[in-house]
Amino acid sequence: MGKTLNELADELKAYIVEQHSDAHNKGNMRTGRYNNLKLSMDIVRNSTPHVVVNMGMSEAEFNIRSGEKINGSLGPEEKYTQKWFSKSSTLPELNECWKALAKERGR
Repeated sequence: MGKTLNELADELKAYIVEQHSDAHNKGNMRTGRYNNLKLSMDIVRNSTPHVVVNMGMSEAEFNIRSGEKINGSLGPEEKYTQKWFSKSSTLPELNECWKALAKERGR
């Protein structure tokens, strides 16, 4: 069985923290601000395979076939999210979550 959206959200959080720690401003890094990072999918609202990334008060929706942003904004963290999407396993794992959700909903 593939990863859950919660597991993938934890991976994204770890990836962003890792990217920040590699940056020159790691002394100012507040990792707690990513504790509420969430991934969700709403097959009823949008039938295009997508994932919604919620980070604090920011939200953006991404196509999980291409990794392109559909709408919204994550501010400066968006570039890290885009890099995470470009990892070889990320989009296939998100697509597996989408397929499981579609099967569960009978679509």
